[in-house]
Amino acid sequence: MTSSDTEVLIVGAGPAGLTAAVVLTQLGHRVTVVDSQAEGANTSRAAVVHPHTLELLEPYGVSENLVERGLHTPTFAIRDRDNLLIAVPFDRLTTRYPYTLMISQAETESFLLKRLRELGGEVLRPATVTGLSQDSDGVDISFVDGQRMRARYVIGADGMHSTVREQAGIAFAGGTYGESFTLADVRLHGGVPENEVILYFSPAGLVVVAPLPDGKYRIVATVDEAPQHPDVAFVQRLLDERGPKAHPALVDEVLWGSRFRVHHRVAAQFRDRRILLAGDAGHVHSPAGGQGMNLGIEDAVSLGECLSRVLAGESDRVLDEYAASRKHTAERVVALASRLTELATASPRRRPIRNVVMRLAGKVPAVRSQLAMRLSGLDRRADFGR
Repeated sequence: MTSSDTEVLIVGAGPAGLTAAVVLTQLGHRVTVVDSQAEGANTSRAAVVHPHTLELLEPYGVSENLVERGLHTPTFAIRDRDNLLIAVPFDRLTTRYPYTLMISQAETESFLLKRLRELGGEVLRPATVTGLSQDSDGVDISFVDGQRMRARYVIGADGMHSTVREQAGIAFAGGTYGESFTLADVRLHGGVPENEVILYFSPAGLVVVAPLPDGKYRIVATVDEAPQHPDVAFVQRLLDERGPKAHPALVDEVLWGSRFRVHHRVAAQFRDRRILLAGDAGHVHSPAGGQGMNLGIEDAVSLGECLSRVLAGESDRVLDEYAASRKHTAERVVALASRLTELATASPRRRPIRNVVMRLAGKVPAVRSQLAMRLSGLDRRADFGR
């Protein structure tokens, strides 16, 4: 990398950073994307793309490839072992994408990067930002190798431990769940439906079982201390304790696994003059409901479109509107994910009451419809004027 100037520097080449780059590049702006990791070093935590996300990506030439590759799953279900508590029907939503699209984050990033390259863009790797200094006209950026760059605006899409956010002095308030989370992609057979994303409740904790393309399943579960590399015996024990009982799910192979701690945090602000935040740099929360990556892509589309207007000459108050709107949305989504997590980890004493209430609620069509709108992100269409 050599010293140069750019209109927008995007720090972070995950889903949010790549989406912002695609949007801004397609809208005609000079964009530079940097990432501290080498090619292929990212893990694949997210596995769901919701209908609203597909709607937002459609004008930017990404949705068609995602839809062709991903697994179309019409139902999100919450179960207590074999007992269905509530089924959320996505196939009744008024959208071109009436399903949950199951696809690994690695493949989502691959399609976004492919589109960016088609538009003439690229990601510079590894390139680690060490300092930011902004004035009324732009931002000076320094890198660990001594190189420097100047940009009119900087987008921090560099994750929960965002250097951009820290350099801007933006607080990241919240907390951390006591449990750790384990994640594994597996092959299995047995009592798990192929057309549902299932959140299983149990006294031992929650486990999410979600189908992926090529006959794989994604398993996510809360545990006191997750192993760094979960094996077949560990994942099987989780499903035996928390999953279906009458027809058990049997794990044949663990293809990949990891562990992580889950935080629930929202940045105090999403804008500091010429520095803007998107994705996990601005919000992190429980994986319950599969909102994290989708919310980050929403941020990126909104920010890319707003920033394009400012670069074209509109008032930068547009960016204040972006920052306020996305912070409000993030707080709502974090609250929803937290409520789902609290329901899933209810104490044995509260569990029977929880189950009765959820079963009764699940019989009300309006409740199921409202849940589908919220989980799919379609209740946020108005935020984009579409």
